[in-house]
Amino acid sequence: MRKNMTRPRTAAAIALLLAGSAALTACGGARSEPSATKADGSTAPSAPPVENPIVTTYDGGLYVLDGTTLKVAEDIPLAGFNRVNPAGDDRHVMVSTATGFRVMDAVGRRLTDVEFKGAKPGHVVRHAGRTVLFADGTGEVTVFDPKDLGDTKPQAETYSSAHAHHGVAIQLADGELLTTLGTEEKRAGITVLDKDREEIVRSEECPGVHGEATARDEAVVIGCEDGALIYRDGAVKKVSSPDAYGRIGNQAGSDASPVVLGDYKKDKDAELERPEQVSLIDTVTGKLRLVDLGTSYTFRSLARGPHGEALVLGTDGRIHVIDPSTGKVTRRIAALGSWQEPLDWQQPRPALFVRDTTAYVSDPAHRKLLAIDLASGERSASVTLPKAVNEVSGVTAH
Repeated sequence: MRKNMTRPRTAAAIALLLAGSAALTACGGARSEPSATKADGSTAPSAPPVENPIVTTYDGGLYVLDGTTLKVAEDIPLAGFNRVNPAGDDRHVMVSTATGFRVMDAVGRRLTDVEFKGAKPGHVVRHAGRTVLFADGTGEVTVFDPKDLGDTKPQAETYSSAHAHHGVAIQLADGELLTTLGTEEKRAGITVLDKDREEIVRSEECPGVHGEATARDEAVVIGCEDGALIYRDGAVKKVSSPDAYGRIGNQAGSDASPVVLGDYKKDKDAELERPEQVSLIDTVTGKLRLVDLGTSYTFRSLARGPHGEALVLGTDGRIHVIDPSTGKVTRRIAALGSWQEPLDWQQPRPALFVRDTTAYVSDPAHRKLLAIDLASGERSASVTLPKAVNEVSGVTAH
């Protein structure tokens, strides 16, 4: 396969747009809880804050739950198909709606009026103290400091991709911006820009580029239909799949491990492939290892444990714990009954979200959400909800 990793001669190769968003106000990061206004104009104390909140989506709204007891603290109606991701701090989550990325104060159990507008809001990435949003409908990348989130829009930097596409971007600790290349018809690779947004390196050796994850020492892995790209120390390395079509599209990384966990699909013509292998990409050696699980899983099944262990929620209802350095399945933790992935990706299916030593697992068939202690394997809490949970997320820092 011909290599295509070049450094451009001029900065004109990149379409660049830098813009400041609305100015940050002094109260942007305030911790005070808002007060409710009564009919007579006086104020009433707000509802008590939610401890370490978990946020789930359902058809028509969001639940905010106490992260320990799983008691429902708030039911927030919100029409449409919505997605939810950590915002990067200990208070907020980002809710992707039809019009853009909305900021939710999960501790305060309310949606704020802050919104980063964008057609087809897609990936939300948190790394090195910055949160990066990618709007698929425009190709616009938005970067901000999550500590500045509040009731006013934080100051942000924006970058415009050359073409709109389903993509993803991440900003590294030194200010470099890695973002995908593509169009609505074809996605081809990545480009890396320095802090002045001039191109450092690019690779167009990644057909169907999708998803990202960061490993120890800030190595970034990007999925391809024939393997993955690793960006590390200013250079891009291609890792090829053992199959002609070996698609890696969703990954999970950990600062505790140089190995990234990825999915792995090898039937290009399948209407819906239910894979039983996962991939482990070593960002130091550049090697890819496949692990047979003996059960299928979905794109909401991948996570990492507190010590870097790779976690996969299988359709057999168990969390498969994998040692990333050896590829051995070391434990299987019972979570729920067996299930099958629906054909429509927007339909609910069990999801796995891990925070510290707790795994949160949804069971939409029984309208349940479970909290499981990863050390003991025991269930620490559970709740039955009025409607089936779709996505599960929460604040990332305690």
